[in-house]
Amino acid sequence: MKHPISLALLCLAASGLVRPAHAADMPPPGPPPTEVVQFSHGKVDHVFSTGGALQVNSLYKVQAGRRIVAGVVEIHTHDNDIFYIVDGTATFVTGGTPVDPKEVSPGELRAKSIVGGTEHQLTKGDVILIPHGIPHQFTKVDAPFLYFVVKVTE
Repeated sequence: MKHPISLALLCLAASGLVRPAHAADMPPPGPPPTEVVQFSHGKVDHVFSTGGALQVNSLYKVQAGRRIVAGVVEIHTHDNDIFYIVDGTATFVTGGTPVDPKEVSPGELRAKSIVGGTEHQLTKGDVILIPHGIPHQFTKVDAPFLYFVVKVTE
């Protein structure tokens, strides 16, 4: 990994301390914090109830997700996703060819579906790493499906 903080973020994700928000929901990234940042359980519970960002900066984003339906295909040209599944189950497809991808914001593409790809069954306690540039999509969700995601920017 390029940055020393990447390993620390991976450990956070794997330990369950960290939903992807849409780019429009994200505040503009600033520099990474220089002080310790703690999120109270009340803040984390609130973000899990709506989905969204806990921390966004120029190196990484820490988000909590709550998914109740399948999603669109996402392709990030600069962000590597590290998902930690907190509760529920889902079918998640990675790779393959996205159908009619469109750029929705700089470095972010979306599509309706994926042709081909690899299906993964995700459940509580799983961790899955998605390198930048790889299409991925939740195709089936047993609600509520809760997860943390750390997006590490290349």
